[in-house]
Amino acid sequence: MKLPRLYAIADASFLPETEKLVRFAQELAAGGVTLLQYRNKTGSPRRMLDDALALRKALPDHVRLIMNDRADLALAADFGGVHVGQEDLSPESVRRLIGPSRWLGVSTHNPEQLAAANAALSGSAPADYLAVGPVFATTSKDRPDPVIGLEGVRRARALTSKPLVAIGGITRQNCVAVIDAGADCVAVISDLVAPTQASPRAAAEDFLRLLSRY
Repeated sequence: MKLPRLYAIADASFLPETEKLVRFAQELAAGGVTLLQYRNKTGSPRRMLDDALALRKALPDHVRLIMNDRADLALAADFGGVHVGQEDLSPESVRRLIGPSRWLGVSTHNPEQLAAANAALSGSAPADYLAVGPVFATTSKDRPDPVIGLEGVRRARALTSKPLVAIGGITRQNCVAVIDAGADCVAVISDLVAPTQASPRAAAEDFLRLLSRY
């Protein structure tokens, strides 16, 4: 598989209304985003499914939708994949649920976790990509893991040949440095919804223009 350079995340904590969530996602798609994760850490399963179905209906088929944590809701909404963290269902369990064709990503936060995940992938290959972070300080989590910095991205790159997604505090000002450090893709939340920018579409276009030479 080949990841796009930009992995957008639509976080319900920034977009609490379904209409705003869908409009945000549509702007990102118009700006060139082709990989979008829906994340909702506090909503009810019904709310999450309603949002997911609205996203699937509103976005073109070339935008691959990834569900954070919930394999069951990914199947119900016909999403293209699932992303799990260290405290969620195991990658092996999720793969059994979603089948071979949907993408599966796994979050890691330190070399030990990444090495363990990579070793598991080298055996049964349940996941398609690994994520590492937070690279920089982030406000998108209540209790974030320790910042790993660009050196953490370089160490992660040395530990795996799998597609590598960097996440955490990544902006248009630092995204090129993250790719230079070895990431295949940058996952972005806040810098796509920050009120100082013209629009999510403009922000997505900025990211893709900056990363287009890679």
